[in-house]
Amino acid sequence: MAIPRRHLFATMGALASVAGATSACAATPRTELASMTLPQGKDPAQTAADESFWKSVAQQYTLTDDFVNLENGYYGIMPDPVRRAFHNNVDRLNEQNSHLLRKTYKPESEQIRERIASLVGARTEEIALTQSGTEALQNLISGYNQLHPGDSVMYADLDYPDMVDAMDWLRDRRGVEVVPIALPEPATQQAVLDTYAAALRNHPTVKLLLLSHVNNRTGLATPAREIIAMARAHGVDVILDAAHSWGQLDFTINDLDADFAGFSLHKWIGAPLGTGFLYIRRTRLDAIDRTFADESHPETDIRSRVVSGTRDVAGMLSVPTALDFHQALGSTVKQARLRYLRDRWVSAVADRTDIQILTPQEPSMYGAITSFRIAGRTSKEDNEAIAKYLFDKHRIFTVAREGPARGSCVRVTPALFTTLDHVDRFGSALRETADRFRT
Repeated sequence: MAIPRRHLFATMGALASVAGATSACAATPRTELASMTLPQGKDPAQTAADESFWKSVAQQYTLTDDFVNLENGYYGIMPDPVRRAFHNNVDRLNEQNSHLLRKTYKPESEQIRERIASLVGARTEEIALTQSGTEALQNLISGYNQLHPGDSVMYADLDYPDMVDAMDWLRDRRGVEVVPIALPEPATQQAVLDTYAAALRNHPTVKLLLLSHVNNRTGLATPAREIIAMARAHGVDVILDAAHSWGQLDFTINDLDADFAGFSLHKWIGAPLGTGFLYIRRTRLDAIDRTFADESHPETDIRSRVVSGTRDVAGMLSVPTALDFHQALGSTVKQARLRYLRDRWVSAVADRTDIQILTPQEPSMYGAITSFRIAGRTSKEDNEAIAKYLFDKHRIFTVAREGPARGSCVRVTPALFTTLDHVDRFGSALRETADRFRT
């Protein structure tokens, strides 16, 4: 869902002056966000191809020259305004000590909850801040209390390993069966929908489904709204893994109609490591237990579903600056640019039948992340060797991924600072690498 034009600001500096009153950094001297003007009179697709503009965006990052970084799926590099805010907040926390934690962090964290809720299309009481998407999702999975012995839970081969482990843990915790499924290759939208439809139809005891909106293994973006509706028709609840999607794709929680979801802020929003949040629709809060019978908040407060102890809050206090940067570009423009970069390298190898691209060409089915597999190279060792060769020979950093039922692969993830030269270098390097590893 596009951010309305009235919410987009022409420059980062203008946005900073408006957001300063609500920013969690407002209590400290604030480094003004650098000017970064969106092209005038261009739609998102045209902006995505405007290299002079994206050069100005890249200048907002401090990057190494030692290699081309096409492994930005682990977490997102902070743009310089966020990095400076984070450093300021580390100093602020160290200087003010427990006074900050006991007196000022709570109201500032409430402002952060309110702002996240507004942007993601939720109510503030439906948002709880976490230290990561993993913590958010683990709390949702472990706290889900609607399962009984004889029920089943389901996940796919492309779901995140830690979440798969948590679903497996329910076998002993809740006395349920576990149903793993494999998503098809090539994973067209219709093929994915058909796979979930058949799996739900053939396993009537399933009561809980883990669904990755964008998975970390191949980058496949699932038709989440349709799958959630399908599951709901079968009496199945869905816990949505949105850790990789918010900030990479353009949507709100209402677009997906999800009841439960976990989000990361340090992947595609560009906040410091250790920031995320969970979402529970307010009418479904009772379906998730309090974490360790937490008494620090009422049972009717979503914050009782997260107990993390004493946190390093400097990262969370820097989230408003990351949201400033995110909003200055706009989610539609970010999505368009990331898809543009992905399409550039994929098209450079489209004639090679020995290079298998593991996301389809349907734009709704991918964002920045896309994995490839060289024909016949399906083992973990094969793909680690391919990633190593790309780095050693071409100084391009990618990462091998396990998990897909048909074999391991190599993940390629550009970012907002990635240039066309970087992805063009990768396209040429991949052709040479496929020749080298041809079976």
